[in-house]
Order: sequence, then structure tokens, then C-alpha cells
Amino acid sequence: MAGAPPRVLTYPVHMAGPEEVWLPLVDEPVGDIVARLQAEEPEIDRLVGSPHRMLAFRTFAYIRVGILLGELLFEQELGAEDADDSWVEALLRDPKHHDALRREVKAVAEEIAADPRYADEEPLGPDEGARDRFREFARKQLAGD
Repeated sequence: MAGAPPRVLTYPVHMAGPEEVWLPLVDEPVGDIVARLQAEEPEIDRLVGSPHRMLAFRTFAYIRVGILLGELLFEQELGAEDADDSWVEALLRDPKHHDALRREVKAVAEEIAADPRYADEEPLGPDEGARDRFREFARKQLAGD
């Protein structure tokens, strides 16, 4: 629906202690682009793998990707062949623009990871050691059946 505001859904991330963090799930092109670029760069999840880091990453990645998309829109003239696509998808088809957006998202993740305010945070999920212990436990359980 034209003119309708983007839908923003949130979900709680429970942490040790009384604190709760809400991470936004943005239903709009910028949120989709950040998610797509994040999926292309597996290291991003390692860099921003705690609740506060993820919240900061998404917040700043959405802002910086939005700004960069705006700059690219003014620099790039879209032709008639792009009339059926959104201007965002038309920009993303250009490898030069895609790489610029990917670098921007990765830079945000690296900056968040380097921020000393997040140094003592626990990761969102189990670490590799816990995963290995679980796999071993599961193998033993399944072998005993």
C-alpha cells in the first residue's frame, strides 16, 4: 500500500539478569538488504554475536545502508529496462554498488566488534566448545538406542 509506514516487528532477547533487549525486525527494503548482505558475509555473525552488538549493528547498518542507497540513487540514472524493478533492486544488480553496500555493512560490524563497551558481552548462542560437547552427547545417546 503506497504511503503506508514500514512494518516494524520486535522480539525480545533474554539475557542474564533483569535486562531485556528488543531487536527490530524491519519489513522494508533496507532491512532486507542488510539481512541479505549479512548472510553473504558469515564473519559478521561472529563479529556482532551478542544482543547489544546485534542491536547496535542493525541500527547503524540500516542507517548507513539507507544513506548509501540515497547517494547511489542520485549518482545513478536508471533506464527504462529498470522500470519493472524497484530502484533498490536495480542498484543492487550493479556489482560495483553491491560491493559498496557489502563493504559498508561489514565496516559497521567491524566497528561494533571493536567497540570496548561490548567487550564483556556473552554471545547470543553457544560457543563452539558447547556445540562440540552437545554433538558428542547426541552421538552417544543415539548410539545407545
